Amino acid sequence: MSGSELAAHARPGRNDPCWCGSGQKYKKCHLDADSRGALQGAPARNGRRPLAPGVVSPRRAVPATIARPDYAVSGRPRAQGKDVKTPDELARLRRACRAAARVLRVAGEAVRPGITTDAIDEIAHAETLRLGAYPSPLNYRGFPKAICTSVNEVICHGIPDSRPLEDGDIVNLDITVFREGMHADCSATFLVGSVDPEGRRLVQVAQECLAKGIGVVRPGRPISDIGKAIEAHASRHGYGVVRSYCGHGIGESFHTSLQIAHHYDPSLKRVMEPGLTFTIEPMITEGTWEDLLWDDGWTAVTADGKRSAQFEHTVAVTEDGVEVLTVEE
Repeated sequence: MSGSELAAHARPGRNDPCWCGSGQKYKKCHLDADSRGALQGAPARNGRRPLAPGVVSPRRAVPATIARPDYAVSGRPRAQGKDVKTPDELARLRRACRAAARVLRVAGEAVRPGITTDAIDEIAHAETLRLGAYPSPLNYRGFPKAICTSVNEVICHGIPDSRPLEDGDIVNLDITVFREGMHADCSATFLVGSVDPEGRRLVQVAQECLAKGIGVVRPGRPISDIGKAIEAHASRHGYGVVRSYCGHGIGESFHTSLQIAHHYDPSLKRVMEPGLTFTIEPMITEGTWEDLLWDDGWTAVTADGKRSAQFEHTVAVTEDGVEVLTVEE
């Protein structure tokens, strides 16, 4: 409920059920967010209602025949894979990335007004299994679903739930699969029905920011070049670049210690070299780059309630440039 609606209607009592239908008490659910919204003038969100959590369905099963990452049962990742790949490792990662790209396409084709993000998760889960892969987010540090679905003001790590997508929404689908011992990661933001010009422009610039970041990848250059190119393009269009979340090394491990900032950070001096693999995944915002975290411990949202859009590829540094790996054959 936006600030204007709060002015017109009485809030629930602190111990009453929350208006969003989550089943939690108002004080534990939306009290703080509604208070911030009233103070910050939240109704100026293009007429959108702030997103509220829906019901999360039980975890979906994975057949015993599917190879699993080390955290599939415990939820705790152990191994830290190396960042630079051998030719054999790169070949396996390339095949895993093609599978991830296909799952993203299949899931994206399901986006439409009225479908729930949980239903999209079910589609992505099934396609991942059909390709002989494991959905990497599932039980990674306890995450309950196969993919992340981030709607409107959600920056990243949105949990698929019972909320139907509405006409005019934007939604990022973040797909990672584990296949042949390799994780492969990609994402895209999709338009739901008829999206306003401002939303379409945000999504377009976010996609351009990814292209700008990929375009500067080459051996001999520092990792900081990537964020420098992305931030310059976003700033030119008046957008923010989220700093709390970044790209990462990937391969045998879902995340290695390598971090890829999407803003310019001159302290990131590691030099790119052939065989280095990582994700580039800029999160571009209509307003502030600052974020808040929901009580679920996963869902990151913009601090001002304005929209965020994101695109992502897994890439490899080559002898003379870059190869984008998360593309279908």
